[in-house]
Amino acid sequence: MQTTYQTQQTQLKFSPRTWLITGVAGFIGSNLLETLLKLDQKVIGLDNFSTGFQHNLDEVQSLVSAEQWQRFTFLEGDIRNLETCKEACANVDYVLHEAALGSVPRSIADPITTNENNISGFLNMLVAARGAKVKRFVYAASSSTYGDHPGLPKVEDRIGKPLSPYAVTKYVNELYTDVFAKAYNFKTIGLRYFNIFGQRQDPNGAYAAVIPKWFSALINNETVFINGDGETSRDFCFIENCVQANILAATVTDEAATNQVYNVAFGERTTLNELYRLIQDLVVPANSAAKEAKPQYRDFREGDVRHSLADISKGRQLLGYEPQFSVTSGLDKAAKWYLAKLR
Repeated sequence: MQTTYQTQQTQLKFSPRTWLITGVAGFIGSNLLETLLKLDQKVIGLDNFSTGFQHNLDEVQSLVSAEQWQRFTFLEGDIRNLETCKEACANVDYVLHEAALGSVPRSIADPITTNENNISGFLNMLVAARGAKVKRFVYAASSSTYGDHPGLPKVEDRIGKPLSPYAVTKYVNELYTDVFAKAYNFKTIGLRYFNIFGQRQDPNGAYAAVIPKWFSALINNETVFINGDGETSRDFCFIENCVQANILAATVTDEAATNQVYNVAFGERTTLNELYRLIQDLVVPANSAAKEAKPQYRDFREGDVRHSLADISKGRQLLGYEPQFSVTSGLDKAAKWYLAKLR
């Protein structure tokens, strides 16, 4: 029996749509692009290359057919410019809004730029998409919105106070879409991402995520740093689960499923110590020196929560979301990519 996602993929191939992906040259954006082009969709991509890369787009081009690549139109531009957003949204069916400045530490270091991108830029995109009468506006929300709420697992309707400027911006996104739903009858869906990882996630830079950073360090015989005692836990979610959630959110026909936020995760907790051992085991066959590597522990990071775990039952029920990749199977796929790219 086909899953909801398989059924939707079949329908899209039979009846292609026009999609806008903001942040298309980034990690999540480029994976969305790859999947949609392989489904023979028409895609407009917008990026200013502040955190995205041309090499991500080049890699996608190498993975799709020439005919599929011809269905992609790239616009270099910034969501902080309303006219750019309007140009990007013209004649689009679905918006997948991934463009944002991520990272809790970056937002603490520079809250103004985070606010400009994640709130002012977000509002520009909302206004442009509403003006273009797009069918659905799906956006990257964040598990950081749960803030200091101690309960586990995290359930969509129970949140605490934000712990960082980044978390504030992501919560404001949810407030804005709620208002746009009520004031303009505009259909949106927010996806609260929990620690998404996978191919094309950048291992470099001060704000790189933990999984690509550790792959890079173990492959290149560098020190792995763990913030705190390593017993901090996260609900790590492989990129292909995230892609599934985006496509289901954009195309769901049940009206009750729109103007909602959903957790996007696998629904299991992994400690940083467990994660280190999993990555180490995957790197050792390619670099035997990694077997002797020991992580270095340092202070807990400002703005971080201790434990995170998602309840994904709402997405299962209303979107038909069924994550296909666990942390282990996702890391297996990610490892092949990192070993090929970083050695």
